[in-house]
Amino acid sequence: MRKQYFFRDSPRGLLAWDVDRLIALTRGLPRHRVALADIRELDEPLFGPAEPTTWRSLLAHVRLMDEADPQYPIILAADGRVMDGMHRVARAVRAGEHEIVAVRFETDPPPDHVGKGPDELPYPGAD
Repeated sequence: MRKQYFFRDSPRGLLAWDVDRLIALTRGLPRHRVALADIRELDEPLFGPAEPTTWRSLLAHVRLMDEADPQYPIILAADGRVMDGMHRVARAVRAGEHEIVAVRFETDPPPDHVGKGPDELPYPGAD
């Protein structure tokens, strides 16, 4: 699996969490079902300025949806935002599902990186 980070803007600069660490931190959290209608990211812009909106970029995300493994729960931040699993969310919506299994932090863990953009973070094996 490719290296992934969850990003969030903040007054301190861009915050980044290593998704591998988020997965490890949520292993003991209880799983519960979340209504897909409550996933607010579904109604927010998909692509930011760092990723051009092209058919090729859209198709790359469709491929990631097709490859997403629904057996793993999505990870929600304390405020309910998706930290990991949007391709699984999109796959579930496309399949006509109404809920998805999730784990949720009560308090968000500290970020792994502060003030660094995606192009400044390590991506092992991405040569």
